[in-house]
Amino acid sequence: MDFGTIILIAVIAIVLIVIVGWFISIYNRFMNLKNSGEATLGQIRVAMKKRLDQIEQLLGSVKSYASFEKETLTQVTAMRAGVGKADPGDLNEVEKQSRSIIGRLFAVAEAYPDLKTQTTVSELMSSIRNIEDEIARQRYTYNNIAQQLNTMTETIPSNIVASLIHMKKLDYLEFEEEIEKAPKIEF
Repeated sequence: MDFGTIILIAVIAIVLIVIVGWFISIYNRFMNLKNSGEATLGQIRVAMKKRLDQIEQLLGSVKSYASFEKETLTQVTAMRAGVGKADPGDLNEVEKQSRSIIGRLFAVAEAYPDLKTQTTVSELMSSIRNIEDEIARQRYTYNNIAQQLNTMTETIPSNIVASLIHMKKLDYLEFEEEIEKAPKIEF
């Protein structure tokens, strides 16, 4: 083997090592973003379950002051059961429905002045407010992760790796504008 052939083989080997290293680096970044997104969705699911638990407890407290529809409790229970397997689109719907229920609960609380001062109701409403903040923070984090991953799937050269590994874009959590604001729960 002559010196020129050895150099050519070495250059080809170095180029292949660089390409493989580049591919592995981008692949690892995709997996990191995907796993971070899944972990954040898990946190959102946990927070939504906590919110629904608090709504159930609030329903129990409010029930003694007003006849609240059994349907509301059934809806909350069904939503809670579905949150664990929900994808971003389903979480958007759970968000919309639970915000509606919270709004109706607060309207009932407004209609009964004695209820406003009840310690349990006050504590539950404060807890729901904290959970709302947690959901908002986690949603913001998830949407940032989704934006990074989606940008990588659409830009050169990472889109090449994305197509090779069949990486799909992540859906954003897009809660409706009027739902995006936490319900007013101050008395």
